[in-house]
Amino acid sequence: MPDPPLLLAARRRPTPFTPVWLMRQAGRYLPEYRALRARHAFLELAKTPQTAAEVTLQPVERLGVDAAILFADILLIVEPLGVGLEFAKGEGPVIHRPVRSEADVARLAPVDVASAVGFVFETVRLVKRALPLRVPLIGFAGAPFTVASYVVEGGPSRDYLATKRLMREAPNAWHRLMTLLADATAAYLNGQIAAGAAVVQLFDSWVGALAPDDYRAFVLPHTRAVIAALTPGTPVIHFGTGTAGLLPLLREAGGDVIGLDWRVDLDAGWRAVGEDVGVQGNLDPVALLSPPETFEPAVRSILRRAAGRPGHIFNLGHGVLESTPVEHVKALVDMVHELSAR
Repeated sequence: MPDPPLLLAARRRPTPFTPVWLMRQAGRYLPEYRALRARHAFLELAKTPQTAAEVTLQPVERLGVDAAILFADILLIVEPLGVGLEFAKGEGPVIHRPVRSEADVARLAPVDVASAVGFVFETVRLVKRALPLRVPLIGFAGAPFTVASYVVEGGPSRDYLATKRLMREAPNAWHRLMTLLADATAAYLNGQIAAGAAVVQLFDSWVGALAPDDYRAFVLPHTRAVIAALTPGTPVIHFGTGTAGLLPLLREAGGDVIGLDWRVDLDAGWRAVGEDVGVQGNLDPVALLSPPETFEPAVRSILRRAAGRPGHIFNLGHGVLESTPVEHVKALVDMVHELSAR
């Protein structure tokens, strides 16, 4: 069979239509996912390959998307560090023993990825066997900065004060922490690729909090190291939010496709990263809360800015929101396919 459209786009080759998938397409807006969550805690779902595979597969046929995205969490890789990871109900991830000093970093041991997250690789194998050939599986991991920000802050943050302070006051400790996370992340993604992931996405969701000089000094070398260590031939999507001022640096760090959020016009973002890479995005997730006729102009605008050039993967600028009607998501997928048919 010819390569699926999403793989063609990731390699900047012509496609019969613009492929589309959505971040968090396997998630809380789906009633079948909520039914599973009513019976299982989040970590239980993620650590049980059969249920994690079920969640991954739920939206594929229902929505008609061009890729499945692995159901997991970017913080699974840090649980073996002994930092006290908990997914508190209504609060999201909590780190009970945050890492905020040189002594804290010195206590961290390298992660034995195979034994720590082997259940994720089994999920990938189960999903790969169940997916139709036209639908590739996207594996993913958190980028070192975004994962480090949770480990240092103790959970989500608005200002990343503790993270930035550790960077400046203990740069050697910061780089040791980032190196440890980069090594584990590369092994984690390569394990997913070996198990059957055809594409991987590196989520640097919160890196937009940084100034360009800080990104250059404290982040870029570690993100580049992850991407350089990945299995050759596997397309890499490099994603962040709030990154309009960092896009050339994200491109410098690496990736075959650079994710764009909704805060930048798609054509301007593509110019910023260069024509020699693909782009992914970039509809505002809030648009899907309204009926399809209200977001169709925005979809048309994004496709017009892409101008049919090889290398565009349609997505939201971040994940599907919990209150999004399922029928709006399905309408978006159909709309992209119909409007972009070559």
